[in-house]
Amino acid sequence: MNKEIHPEYSELNVTCACGNKFTTRSTRIGELQIEICSNCHPFYTGKQKYVDTAGRVEKFQRKFGTDYFKKPGKDNTDKK
Repeated sequence: MNKEIHPEYSELNVTCACGNKFTTRSTRIGELQIEICSNCHPFYTGKQKYVDTAGRVEKFQRKFGTDYFKKPGKDNTDKK
């Protein structure tokens, strides 16, 4: 392997907007500031928020009812 063609791989300090700080390794030199990390990301924390713009969920429920996605049961009266 040529030593001259590979970038230097060193430690990097990462700071999140939530205040979390950690160290990782990268070819980038200096500090890295990120907006979201695994401590504050909704997927990892389990605190997902569903944003309903203009009441679309309620509008759908009024139009089709709350049991729209339920599978039909055995007591269907549509059989002939």
